[in-house]
Amino acid sequence: VRVVQTLTAGIDDVLGRLGDLRPGVRLCNAAGVHTASTAELALALTLASLRGIPGMVRGQDREEWHSGFYDALADKSVLIIGYGSIGSAIEDRLVPFECERIARVARSARDTARGPVHALSDLPGLLPRADVVILVTPLTDATRGLAGAEFLGRMKDGALLVNVSRGPVVDTKSLLAEVESGRLRAALDVTDPEPLPAGHPLWHAPNVLITPHVGGSSSAFEPRAKRLLARQLTRFAAGEPVEHTVLITE
Repeated sequence: VRVVQTLTAGIDDVLGRLGDLRPGVRLCNAAGVHTASTAELALALTLASLRGIPGMVRGQDREEWHSGFYDALADKSVLIIGYGSIGSAIEDRLVPFECERIARVARSARDTARGPVHALSDLPGLLPRADVVILVTPLTDATRGLAGAEFLGRMKDGALLVNVSRGPVVDTKSLLAEVESGRLRAALDVTDPEPLPAGHPLWHAPNVLITPHVGGSSSAFEPRAKRLLARQLTRFAAGEPVEHTVLITE
């Protein structure tokens, strides 16, 4: 084996299995394959939560008419934490919705054509201003438990936390305390533990929308995966460097 190609953007699920490989094997992730699909779901979760769609669906099941006044995404301040290809694609989809402000955070600060990307260390000053916080960061030692009690405590009352990254980026106990008090809302495509077991309090916590880790599971996946594999195999056969190498085994 000379190259291992995952079909996931994150590599946390395979890191513990690399010990049996000889030194020098390249591990490549599937950067770009899940970008469109995950960005779509992040936007769908945000809109559904703000507009109260889960309550309306339950009302439809009971033949109840739930009129009222709901939040819009327009005029909201959005904070994207994790500004790789998926984070950038989320911003692409947010732009037409007339958000008041879109802030970006990544591991290190940099400038983009759209504006500055802040470092993780800037989060304490950014969180209190955000109406919607979207997590799309990889799971690393630096991001495990990132959204814990202090992080969540800095979010403004009524803010929405959207997690399309990995479950352990959020401290479940701290999140439960915030949503059960009614102070925060959450839309989660990933959870910790995962799959979420029957009877877990997150299932019925107020103002929590849960989808079963389907960010990349859409019709957009297969054609993009095939294009990536064809491109990687072509480069490998031609003796050219493969793309998206995230580490080389030692």
